[in-house]
Amino acid sequence: MKYYLVAGEASGDLHGANLMKALKELDQHAEFRYYGGDLMKAEGGELVKHYADMAFMGFVEVVANLRTILKNMAACKKDIKAYQPEVLILIDFPGFNLKIAEYAKKQGLTVYYYISPKVWAWNQKRVLKIKRVVDHLFCILPFEVEFYKSWGMDVDYVGNPLLDAIAAFKPNPQFLEANNLAGKKIVALLPGSRKQEISRLLPDMIGAAKQFPNHQFVIAGAPSFTADYYDQYLAGEAFPVVFNATYDLLTNAEAAVVASGTATLETALFHVPQAVVYKGGTVTIAIARALIKIRFISLVNLIVDRQIVKELIQQDCNPQTIAAELDLILNNADYRLQMLADYDKLDERMGEPGASARTANLIVKYAQKK
Repeated sequence: MKYYLVAGEASGDLHGANLMKALKELDQHAEFRYYGGDLMKAEGGELVKHYADMAFMGFVEVVANLRTILKNMAACKKDIKAYQPEVLILIDFPGFNLKIAEYAKKQGLTVYYYISPKVWAWNQKRVLKIKRVVDHLFCILPFEVEFYKSWGMDVDYVGNPLLDAIAAFKPNPQFLEANNLAGKKIVALLPGSRKQEISRLLPDMIGAAKQFPNHQFVIAGAPSFTADYYDQYLAGEAFPVVFNATYDLLTNAEAAVVASGTATLETALFHVPQAVVYKGGTVTIAIARALIKIRFISLVNLIVDRQIVKELIQQDCNPQTIAAELDLILNNADYRLQMLADYDKLDERMGEPGASARTANLIVKYAQKK
């Protein structure tokens, strides 16, 4: 079958790649065309546009880049129509993908949506649009099933694909030596994959790092950037940046400072104690606080429904508060052990690997019925 996938962020690229791998095992004649990234490209098919040219963060940033977004959207619609896929799979990225879903339905295509839009966080009435334009929705968070059920919508819960990626990961035994990291204990810095995230968060992370001379702080570089890009935020200091090795970095880290997003859950699943940070534009944050209906921003805390990891948001995200939280994680044994014990409870809630295979099986089953 001909598959068209649309992923607009680094996490979508990861999940899309694993889904493609699972689909190839079920469908030997699978053909792929997609918006995505390097991980999806490694699985074959044709990459139409890289997510690095698509991801904009926050209300203000979206408005400022609206012309580019609309241009990307128009190009995607045109490409889908020309390709005429038998299976259209939209992966997260709701601001873009729900528009694509609406267009695809008008073209008579069946719409498969993998990784639910976070409508439970704000503007819950968007569920009504999802019911109208999405044929099959595959959820990866345990609490989403009951949420959609409360709106009269049946969805498929497939488990979380991060478990698949982590289960498939094989640590590199030469990671430390290859990156000249042997010696001091490591604190991982994960400032995100978007320019806005990196520019707002990395300077505060670096400011905190300077207060821990007995540790080495290592930056997980986003694949769409080069090491030179990070230099502008390092205040003249020589902080190592590693690329395409985030899981190896987490395997060897004693602690981490992580931008809010999928990476917070990955870090927790590697049992690395962490501080979660987030900083947006002033207007963006004001709008978000007026609209968002959830108690936490990190997936770790949301899934367990209580605070496991500290969230440092906006004015609370600064070198001093980050350093204070790191000091607790690194030097307060009780604090550290409690976070690790809570991670065990998170593991229980998350369940077992296999999300990619379960989703692929359902997609193929539904497509064959059609």
